[in-house]
Amino acid sequence: MNTMKLYNSAKIFLAVFAFLSVVSCSSKEKPLPKQEEVISANMQVILPEDPKMIRTPKGASSLDLETPLRCSANWVTQEMITSIPYNVTAFNLVKNGNNDVLPRFEVTGFSFDTMPAEKAMLKLVKEAGIKLVAKDAPYANISAENLRGEFSEVVNMIADAAEVYYYYNADKKVLTISRKANFSLYVPKSRPIILGLLDVLRGSGITDITTDWSDYSITFDADFELRNKVMDLIKYFEDNPVLVAFDVNIFRIYPYNRSQDVNWQNMLKVFDYGTIKTAKTGVIGRVLTTSNELNVGTLRGFLGQQAMVVPVAEGKFVVPNLWFARFDIGKCAKRDSMEAGLSILAKASLEYDNKIFSNVTLEGANGEITQFNVRSRLGENFLIIGIPNEVFGVNSPKSETVVFMVPRIIRTMKTNKPIKKNL
Repeated sequence: MNTMKLYNSAKIFLAVFAFLSVVSCSSKEKPLPKQEEVISANMQVILPEDPKMIRTPKGASSLDLETPLRCSANWVTQEMITSIPYNVTAFNLVKNGNNDVLPRFEVTGFSFDTMPAEKAMLKLVKEAGIKLVAKDAPYANISAENLRGEFSEVVNMIADAAEVYYYYNADKKVLTISRKANFSLYVPKSRPIILGLLDVLRGSGITDITTDWSDYSITFDADFELRNKVMDLIKYFEDNPVLVAFDVNIFRIYPYNRSQDVNWQNMLKVFDYGTIKTAKTGVIGRVLTTSNELNVGTLRGFLGQQAMVVPVAEGKFVVPNLWFARFDIGKCAKRDSMEAGLSILAKASLEYDNKIFSNVTLEGANGEITQFNVRSRLGENFLIIGIPNEVFGVNSPKSETVVFMVPRIIRTMKTNKPIKKNL
């Protein structure tokens, strides 16, 4: 009887094994679909094995709310001087993030010899039963003797001395310090002013900026140096209410005769003498100052007789007096354009008798291409010629990139009266 049970159990085991073998063999006959092609019945998509290969589509990443304001210029009715009122309370720099109130108690006679700021802070907060998180330590070495006052005041003293920011979480009793903090700068409801502030921040090397065009705020991460620079910029409007705006048009030219350069000397025959005011040579290319007789339309008409003119981009940027500002051509050009990595870095100042001094640098993906100092009068334009397209990696020796710029003056005026949005 026991032998019969054992025999039956063996038959069952062999039958199950045979069934599993059949299933296993049949699965080998049909190749498995690729991982990225597997879709279950409830539409759950299995992603590729390497997440680094996943990218935001270009259509989504190219969405830029700044483009309609940035990438247009009125070449027909240009106002050389514009006045913009703004409310004196319009500028407001706010540090973002939750920062609970520190415990209230008195600190008496807190001293420490030269040591990294995070160790000094740890020594202080440890006595209060607070944990410390130093996100990007080590920090500068500091020392202090006999610090007294409210606990929060002493924390501020140490943080300011080390040029770090802090956030306190009361529930967890954790104090976090770091070199950078997230700020929002609320500005006057004026598009030229907010464009100017954006250009100055980019001129300072800050590119990770979020702009809210509904409440006219700019959000960015800043260390102490950048925060102080922004505060100086806010104070600037108190004493120097002048902005220099540049309308910019950029295009490429390809001579019909590929063995000859464009003959720029012919401008002196086509236009009245005196239309070209000055000509100055840079490391690469030349800059010309011109009268209004030479504008975008007449310039393209002149060049069209010798070369094919290909538009690249147009737009505007704003430079507060004596500040550096940056205009990234890629914001207004096609993403695959060879000039997409081209930037104009400018510093401008308004001098006596409405003269404008401009320092203009053209930068490519590999650094500076050329640089010019230009002194012009209000109402004059300047034109950068002779930038070979070879600097952008284009194999067309006689072709050039041309930059046409028109400086304008924007005067800001403080007022205590409510004002509408300046469009």
